[in-house]
Amino acid sequence: MREIHPANLDDLARGAGILGTGGGGDPYVGKLLAQHAIREHGPVTVVDIGEVPADATVVAISGMGAPTVSLEKIPAGTEEVTALRALEKVLGREATHLVPIEVGGLNSMTPFIAAARTGLPVVDGDAMGRAFPEAQMVLPGLIGVTVAPMAVADDKGNTLVLETVSNLWSERLARTACVEMGCSVSCADTVMRGDQLADGLVPATLTLAEDLGRTVREARAAHADPVAAAAGLLGGVRLLTGKVTDVRRRTSGGFARGQALLDGLGGDGGRSLELSFQNEHLLARRDGEIVATTPDLICVLDTDSGEPVTTEGLRYGLRVTVLGVPCDPRWLTPGGLELAGPRYFGYDTDHVPLNGRRLGFTGELSR
Repeated sequence: MREIHPANLDDLARGAGILGTGGGGDPYVGKLLAQHAIREHGPVTVVDIGEVPADATVVAISGMGAPTVSLEKIPAGTEEVTALRALEKVLGREATHLVPIEVGGLNSMTPFIAAARTGLPVVDGDAMGRAFPEAQMVLPGLIGVTVAPMAVADDKGNTLVLETVSNLWSERLARTACVEMGCSVSCADTVMRGDQLADGLVPATLTLAEDLGRTVREARAAHADPVAAAAGLLGGVRLLTGKVTDVRRRTSGGFARGQALLDGLGGDGGRSLELSFQNEHLLARRDGEIVATTPDLICVLDTDSGEPVTTEGLRYGLRVTVLGVPCDPRWLTPGGLELAGPRYFGYDTDHVPLNGRRLGFTGELSR
């Protein structure tokens, strides 16, 4: 058990931005909202999975929508609690703990906003070990946990609680509502008991994100290579270092979709890399050959600073390094690949393995 204060969120947001594979919303916006909530209401307690009672009611808190919209339509900071209260009313009981649905960008911060306002603790883990674009793409689904009942709330105070026949229908109906509510809503869903967390969550990913953010910051301060430091911590594989030469991006169906093209620099001179994304980076082709695919993480970092670059932040001229990072091994089971493998997104390829150790399920961390 430990407390999170505003100063802790700098490293945590940086690390979560890297783990978010370009999605999850802008980590800077999320950090500011969470810092404001903690300054106003006090620090947030973070607990390990093993500290959560077996009969606890654990609710995942997140935002849904196109990340490009969240840059222009800043959340009010009250939507998370509004969604939580709507869900509790349907459940007939109060939440005892909150958890991130994904360790990515703004969505790694949203539980802290709600936790500061409600006094509830946050569980050190998440349901993905990265960020994914759709609500049904969660590891708890592999052990029979349902996304519904699912509550969504917008900045105007509108709420909607969905009872659906499957996790996929939760995504489809919530996404439709999200588009009508301005392409940006907060969600409370994927209710778990404490005794389901060990099998349903990736453990200690908030600690990993904070470790990662600190590692990048300290490497930069020591005039070392921050990207190499991040890759070393994550067991990542460098795919290309280069310059962004083109970005084709559109917002449709509640997602930011598109491609980015990079021309190699330095030792990668003469090479190219194409990234395809739907909120998150899903596939990387180097010189026309697929070198990384979802569900492995494709992370874009500023080459000089090691800061994460989101899909909505990609722009011409940026010097970036792209890392491939192994995902939690449960994503590589048949059920995991059916949920979030490349074929689900319409790519005509099976998963292409990365060379590197796999993090998450064993709980191996830097400390």
